[in-house]
Amino acid sequence: MVTFMLLVTFLYAVPFSKAQPIIKGRRSLVLEGQTAQLVVDIGGGSFTNFHLRSQGLNPLEWGAVDESMAPHPMGHFLCLDRWGAPSEAEAKNGMPFHGEAAHVEWQVVQAPIERDGKVQAEMTATLPLAGLKVKRRIQLSVTDAFFIVREEVTNANKLGRLFNMVQHPTIGPPFLDEHTVVDANARRGFMQSSPLPNPEEPAVYWPEARQDGQPVNMRYLTNDANPSVVSYTIDEEYGWVAACNPSRGLLIGYLWKSAEYPWFSAWRNVEKGKPAARGLEFGTTGLHQPFSVLVAKGRIFGRSLYEYLDAGETTSKTFACFLFKIPRDYRGVDRLTYTGGRLILHERDAGPERDLGMDVGELFPSGR
Repeated sequence: MVTFMLLVTFLYAVPFSKAQPIIKGRRSLVLEGQTAQLVVDIGGGSFTNFHLRSQGLNPLEWGAVDESMAPHPMGHFLCLDRWGAPSEAEAKNGMPFHGEAAHVEWQVVQAPIERDGKVQAEMTATLPLAGLKVKRRIQLSVTDAFFIVREEVTNANKLGRLFNMVQHPTIGPPFLDEHTVVDANARRGFMQSSPLPNPEEPAVYWPEARQDGQPVNMRYLTNDANPSVVSYTIDEEYGWVAACNPSRGLLIGYLWKSAEYPWFSAWRNVEKGKPAARGLEFGTTGLHQPFSVLVAKGRIFGRSLYEYLDAGETTSKTFACFLFKIPRDYRGVDRLTYTGGRLILHERDAGPERDLGMDVGELFPSGR
């Protein structure tokens, strides 16, 4: 019955824009599985809601305020062609913070349809100032709480150019509170607040950071968000991050190939003495500066701070996102393993009987 209804929606949604549901006043793309629902904002391409159907709690409950002072849902948005601020001259020409991808209208080229155990959809976006085109394929599992996203970025310019691509998942209240814990397999890092030209001095190691010479544990956020952004390298084949709130009984996590996204950045924000947002960011750069600064710096910890796309060239990158119900005494994630198509989260200071597992299949096909 689910398959039939999805097919009917697909066949009679031409053009699809006439059938796009309105979620919180925004035109949206909605993928429905038996276990989870995923909502994507058409006006910016952000993943604004991912929740278990049996629970309803959305970890990606975070929004920004746009130029008209109207709420703009962000949740998990894409930073492209940059991470951070444009140069002064670029800003005068209309380039926004974090690039255009979260500010342009996305087009749905394939409405949700069930195929091979997944609800699949496709979207595209054109970034007029950057001269880039994005093709996004989304696959939500029918039976489990995970989805996969593959994004292809094409340089439509007649000349090659530098670019950066950073996934910006952002968790907010009520999932985010003083009890929320973030874990990752990050390693060596630096505070974005450290002065140029050598912000990597002193170096820190996850989950530690430094503020005024004092140690800060980045797993937590209470009433002080300093340092607000700390970036770390990923040294393993796969990068991962997980945010859990045992009091709410929910965990959200991400998995990606470190060859595609070698940096993990933790952003923390407090408003009125309460946790307001946490960024679980992963991408191609670890330095939150305009391209002129990135080029002058080149590398940090031996890792490049930007990528290059030749004229007409296309690159693709993939990530997976998942949800788990957790017990109230859950201690956080010690490590994540992904072998043989099975994803397993190993709890801190616990035996295998406390593992969280999910069969997700082949997330990152080789040879592409």
